[in-house]
Amino acid sequence: MFISSKNESVRMFENNILDYLSRVRPWVPLAIYTPIILGCIVWYFIHFPKVWPGLGIFFLGVFFWSFFEYSLHRWFFHFKSNSNIGKRIHFIIHGIHHAYPNDHLRLVMPPGFSLPLAVLIFGLSLIFWRNNTPIFFAGFASGYLLYDCLHYAVHHFNFRNPLFQKLKKHHMMHHFRDPESAFGFTSSIWDKVFGTDIKN
Repeated sequence: MFISSKNESVRMFENNILDYLSRVRPWVPLAIYTPIILGCIVWYFIHFPKVWPGLGIFFLGVFFWSFFEYSLHRWFFHFKSNSNIGKRIHFIIHGIHHAYPNDHLRLVMPPGFSLPLAVLIFGLSLIFWRNNTPIFFAGFASGYLLYDCLHYAVHHFNFRNPLFQKLKKHHMMHHFRDPESAFGFTSSIWDKVFGTDIKN
């Protein structure tokens, strides 16, 4: 499998608009989701001014993100297909990231993908959880932002913090040793639960 070591951003679509939209600056998710997260937190605590239940639901949202992230990465981003169309779709969704892991414009989710997912999660939560949806979604979206920021940092920085180093090592092993293991990024807990942790 081809893997580029350069920080290059190759063309993915012939259409100029689609190709432009496939590239995202790392600050874009922060600009979109930070006001949404803050708005959800403020709305919740104005209507339900109890700190502990709100904090518990917020961190449940963060925890749910970690499972969602693992599931999305393992079963959607790494789906297998023998057809040419399926292989092309896989390359567009995630294969390009494995082929060009240092492409700084394709390390965070494009809003065209993340926003519909966010609306879906918010809508499903609203159906099942109603009033707790804003604070749950604030936790979920915070987990997502943490993922995007750390994912960018892991590919482009080398902080000395031992937790960061552990995270970087885990993710680089997914890229360069075994792409069928280490699907969890912000947490390796689900790799341990589902037996996809990197074998030493």
